[in-house]
This record gives sequence, C-alpha cells and structure tokens, in this order.
Amino acid sequence: MDIERYLARLDVHSALEPDIATLRNLHRAHMQMIPFENLDIHLGQKIVLEEEHLFAKIVDRQRGGICYELNGLFARLLTDIGFEVALVAAEVFREDRTTGPLFDHMALLVDFEGDRYLADVGFGDSFTAPLRLSDTGDQPQDRRVYRIQRDARTFTVMVGSGASNDAMKPSFKFSTKPRRLSDFNEMCTFHQTSDQSHFTRKDVCSRATSTGRITLRGTQLIETDAGARNVVDLASSEERQRALIKHFGIVL
Repeated sequence: MDIERYLARLDVHSALEPDIATLRNLHRAHMQMIPFENLDIHLGQKIVLEEEHLFAKIVDRQRGGICYELNGLFARLLTDIGFEVALVAAEVFREDRTTGPLFDHMALLVDFEGDRYLADVGFGDSFTAPLRLSDTGDQPQDRRVYRIQRDARTFTVMVGSGASNDAMKPSFKFSTKPRRLSDFNEMCTFHQTSDQSHFTRKDVCSRATSTGRITLRGTQLIETDAGARNVVDLASSEERQRALIKHFGIVL
C-alpha cells in the first residue's frame, strides 16, 4: 500500500508513530475526510472486498464506502504503520433492541501496550475517536457519551447524549474473535442485493465535521453544527450532484 497517498487523502502530513496519539488523529481524520456512503449500490456498481479495489476506490477515485470497505482499508493502513489490528464481526441493534445477523458490521480492535481499543470509521454517525475496551465507564466525545458493556462472550457499544433523562441505547455488539476480510463477503453481497437491507432502500453519503456532521440522504442535505440541525431540500439531480462535489468531493 502507498501510505503517503492514503495519508494525503486524509490530509495528514505529520510524522507517524504507532502510538495512541497517531491512532486518534488518523481515526478522526478518516471520519472527517472520507464519507460513509452506499452510492455504488444504487449505481449498480459491485463492491469488491479486495485491498487493491478498496484503495483504488477510496484513495485514487476519492470516494467513500460502507463499513467493510472503510474499516477494511483502514485496518491495512494501521497495520502498515505498525499497529496490531484485528477485524471483528458485529451485530447491529435494531430499534426494538433485537440484533441483525453476525457480520452485519465490521469494526477493528487495535492492541497497544497491553490495552485494546475499538476503532470504527465505517458506522456513519458514531464515535470519531477510538474507544478504550477496558474502560467500562463513560467515554464522552462530540456531544455524546459512549460506554462499553461486557458480558461473558461479547462487548456492546452503548450511546447516549449524556443528559440525565436520556437512557443509553445499544449500538452494536461483537466478540474479539479475529476475522478475515473475505469472511464479510456474504453479508456484503446481501447489503448490495437484498430488499431487506437498509442500504438498498435509500442512498446516503455522510461525514463528520469539526463541529457536527453533514449528510446527503436522498434529496435532503442535512447539516448539524454544535447541535443545531439544518435541512435543505434539493430540487434537482444537478443540485444533488453539486452538493456531492462541494461537501464530499465526489463526482459520479
């Protein structure tokens, strides 16, 4: 992998060491510079979970991707820098607190100096800095509070606003069993082809900003800034394309 080209895509130009500061810096840069997006699914373009394809799409063509693509390539970058990284399979919680199937989501575990961190640049509107797996208390960031709950076999990511009357909600759960990129092929195909997948129902393109988030969902451009939310309806496909270029650097 050409690390320098990947770092340029992230707009990261400082010297890198495999330490926690670097991990946090790269994680936040990835969330802000490379969008979570499923546009290829709606364009009929097949997603291929092979590193050279992912690099060509995300770095060379300046695109984003879904979790398997974003976390799959980010894992390779971290490994090449010198981190110990494992892909893990996750089950995503639904509104009724049941979960989807295993491999519904991919996340990363990064080992460093006897501790382990959960990294995830492919879950859309989520934590922008890695979570420490051994910390069972509140881990606040970006106007939210995250918490890692553990049972005998799995870890669950809980999220809330931090308000006293706001109950924490489960986001996804996973075990620490390491996986290969190819293990996610079946669910990746499902999300590209099944009418049961939320990815085939509506297109989305979204990235974090320094003060919030910007999302293009269907024909709506949604911007949040320090908690304030603004929604703009895009009247034409030309307006939508201009929004993709302006806010995400994507030319289709």
